[in-house]
Amino acid sequence: MSKVISRLGIFFIGIPLVLCLVFLNYFNHLPLHVFLILSSLLVCNELYNIFSYKTKLLNRALILVLNTVLPFCAALIAVLPVFTKLTFYSAEHILVLVLVVEILIVLSVEVFSASDFSDSLMKMAASSLILVYSGFLMTYISRFSIARMGEKDISNQLIVAFLLMVYFCDSFAWFFGVLFGKNNRGIVKASPNKSLVGFFGGIAGSIGAGILVRYIWPEIFSGNIIKIIITGAVISVSSITGDLTESVFKRSAGVKDSGTMIPGRGGVLDSFDSLLMSAPVFYYLIKVFYGFSF
Repeated sequence: MSKVISRLGIFFIGIPLVLCLVFLNYFNHLPLHVFLILSSLLVCNELYNIFSYKTKLLNRALILVLNTVLPFCAALIAVLPVFTKLTFYSAEHILVLVLVVEILIVLSVEVFSASDFSDSLMKMAASSLILVYSGFLMTYISRFSIARMGEKDISNQLIVAFLLMVYFCDSFAWFFGVLFGKNNRGIVKASPNKSLVGFFGGIAGSIGAGILVRYIWPEIFSGNIIKIIITGAVISVSSITGDLTESVFKRSAGVKDSGTMIPGRGGVLDSFDSLLMSAPVFYYLIKVFYGFSF
């Protein structure tokens, strides 16, 4: 019952709030960027807590600051386009450069400050993974806000399409799993309650969302329908993988939830796990299939 209440809450409260952020296109989605920066900070803190159960990490404040710099830079690029023009690099190049510098900082801090190196390997690897996962992957969602088809701004449509694919995947996987998955669960040890039927239900849901957005915006998602079907199918796999990846994090650390901030769902990470893993996949697929610029 708690799962049903949670999903109803997402449908009637969460989705309208997110859509307001998406369509409140003030300073090129500034409210959305602020939301993503805060979410990235919270996800980073939850990941830090989870990883701390298993290994030592670098200073929490350092990791939180480095993590937040990534979505903040993505917001600057979106809100101040002159930032990109002055550097003669695309948003992608700038953000990769920032990530590389941050990982070098992580490595350097450990190299020059540690007195005992017995835990250095895990400290550097885990700290770097947090930055990639909660910081860098979040920037892909930010990048959707600068999407263009020629001179036309298509950011609203792309963000909605992405969110629908991930949400439909999650909802259909849960719905089909509850109804028809009792006898085919346990196919993935990371999450024994996940079922084979739920997996295929998630794929169907994401593909259905793709076909829906193609019907709503045919001028944007034009061409062969196979392109949107492939996009939906791959997004569903990445979305489910994101959910399972978080399950592995929690199982390895021996914790049940990433946090308690969202009643009925756990932490902020529990709501972003699928989005974070799917965002770069969606970004590169639509770039290849439709030639959109960012």
